[in-house]
Amino acid sequence: MQLDTTKLRQAVPPPVLALCRRLREGGHRSWVVGGCVRDLLLAHEGTQVRNDWDIATDALPEQVQKLFRKVIPTGIQHGTVTVLLERVGYEVTTLRGETTYSDGRRPDEVYFVEDIAADLERRDFTVNAIAYDVLEDRLIDPFDGIGDLKRRSLRAVGDAAKRFDEDGLRILRAARFVATLQFELEDETRRAIRPSLDTYRKVSPERIRDEWLKAMGADRPSRAFEIMREHGMLEVTAPELLESVGCEQNRYHAYDVWGHAMSCLDHCAPNPILRMAGLLHDVGKPRSRAFSEKTQDYTFYEHERIGAEMSEPMLARLRFSNDERTHITSLVRHHLICYDESWSDAAVRRWIRRVTPELLEDLYSLNRADVLGKGKDASADLDRLKSLQERVARALAEGSAVKVSDLAIGGRELLADLGMKPGPKIGVILRALLEEVTDDPTRNNPETLLQRAKELAAAPEA
Repeated sequence: MQLDTTKLRQAVPPPVLALCRRLREGGHRSWVVGGCVRDLLLAHEGTQVRNDWDIATDALPEQVQKLFRKVIPTGIQHGTVTVLLERVGYEVTTLRGETTYSDGRRPDEVYFVEDIAADLERRDFTVNAIAYDVLEDRLIDPFDGIGDLKRRSLRAVGDAAKRFDEDGLRILRAARFVATLQFELEDETRRAIRPSLDTYRKVSPERIRDEWLKAMGADRPSRAFEIMREHGMLEVTAPELLESVGCEQNRYHAYDVWGHAMSCLDHCAPNPILRMAGLLHDVGKPRSRAFSEKTQDYTFYEHERIGAEMSEPMLARLRFSNDERTHITSLVRHHLICYDESWSDAAVRRWIRRVTPELLEDLYSLNRADVLGKGKDASADLDRLKSLQERVARALAEGSAVKVSDLAIGGRELLADLGMKPGPKIGVILRALLEEVTDDPTRNNPETLLQRAKELAAAPEA
């Protein structure tokens, strides 16, 4: 990797240059630090450059506030303020050192320093402990982070065990960086992870969720989850996933359940929520696994239902939103598509109703990843999926009713034309009409539906 600081400087946005110049005019020094420097150095190999820019300075927070018109004291107790330039916020943090971490999450105290190397010493990994002096066009790399970038090695700054004991999230960040940077763990850093699990247990579910979602942006997010499995993080966070390790599948798969989940995860489109469904889609298989004497193979009946039921509390524990939990568990519940050409048009419409149109595109994507993740010839399954997509598209283009609101009449017509009173009976009749229209779309017209509604209203069982 050729390091060209001229190219680095050219990549720095004009507002960041202006911010650093303003600090120098005020008699202070500044550096671009952290992940943005790391990604700029890796960008020469095609790595995507970050959009966030962190600046370290020897100016105190109150001095920064005096130099700029719009400053938000976002973390002023830790020396951080956000400077707004051209409607974009840039974090500016005073060089600092840190004392002990009693809670395994944040330092008990911070103190300000004047040496950039002392500031970099408190950071997690050497590749994140590189600073770039934009104005002098100079890199500061006291811990050979650039060498680790060249070696594609993830190494903790200083004593790995001490770094991890300070903040339990760092071992999860290690897993994430292995995936997103496509690096390998340095040996001492690797050995320090499992002894730090007690500190990891103090990490909030929200921070764990955020790291999982960031890991989902990697080309191969499975690398992060393999580190979590190997070094005990999943034992703490999601032990249900470990039931899949070594769980043998049937002849249609080349991997065990865990290996298939990892392969499916990597084949999923790079959407974090979709990839969460890929991770969890077969989590119910170990609890549904049975051996069939008839086929001399394993079966997993209802694993999709069991998996959805297992996924809900897991996602709630990790503080996923209600909408995210509903979407992911719905994908898990419906990921098994047993379509073949013998399906009638009514069966296709009924399937659309069951899974809902809103879920279709993600469901197609998950199913594609699922069949590719089996590690065997997927051509027949992909052909079936393509056929189903075409038939679904035709059904929707024809205006097929797939929900009650698609009917040519609604509750208002039943109340007005049939003289019915509001109540649950209205919903019963509309659902019955939808079922009939699913079988025969030509019945979806006001006259036919109203006539049928009268019959249903008069029937004792309606």
